[in-house]
Amino acid sequence: MKPQIDIVSTRTELDRRDWIAGLEKGLQMIEAFDDAHPRMTASKAGERCGMTRTAARRYLLTLAHLGYVASDGKLFWLTPRMLRLGQAYIESARLPRIVQPFLQRVTAGTQEIAYVSVLDDEEIVYVARSGSNRNMNTGFVLGSRVQAQATSAGMVILAMMEAERLEQWFANRNLKSYTSFTITDPDALKRELSIVRSRGWAISEQQLELTMRGVAVPLIDRNGDLVGALNVTMPIGGEAAADAVKRVLPVLQETARSLRGLI
Repeated sequence: MKPQIDIVSTRTELDRRDWIAGLEKGLQMIEAFDDAHPRMTASKAGERCGMTRTAARRYLLTLAHLGYVASDGKLFWLTPRMLRLGQAYIESARLPRIVQPFLQRVTAGTQEIAYVSVLDDEEIVYVARSGSNRNMNTGFVLGSRVQAQATSAGMVILAMMEAERLEQWFANRNLKSYTSFTITDPDALKRELSIVRSRGWAISEQQLELTMRGVAVPLIDRNGDLVGALNVTMPIGGEAAADAVKRVLPVLQETARSLRGLI
């Protein structure tokens, strides 16, 4: 049985005296925009953020003044300037910089797209990648987010969590279905995660996109903490799952071992 590893949290305790409520609400306003709400009135934005229309409008107008939001006088939407926030992470974070040359080796050794991803609440976020887009039409670009259980990377991260933390993750979790193969039953997912935990790697077939397969291994740092996942994705084609694993898993495992002393 593989040891359970507690993933490092990015959240820290904060004294209330240091809390800036306006910053919190401004970020909530930004996060209120999504694919289902690309353009909103101040009233709708306020509703989604739990604030009045007047307060929401002030935050939106401030963001518009800073160039992060645009408006036609009634509706508000995010501008490309918002990408600066994500780009700041990609350019400054240590993990993406360290793993990039190793991802290129994975791509060369498997001829597949390679990724490194981390867990952010219920979602996997792709923070580094190498390879062509090929048939990937689901948006696996830097910064792409998807519910964790639908990917091999997410499954391996969840499987390696400390048991109590995993139960917290499952609490009140609505497991979204992407295809008819997506595991949405919590008990079935827990059984699958137990298998992943025991063998130390994960495979996901057609759970996020039909005809696509992913294989992932955990990324462990020098202190023994889980920091993310290393995975490749590929079209299923005519290749059996066992053959795909035999082809790519050794490359992923060796790369993860090489990275352990560097991250």
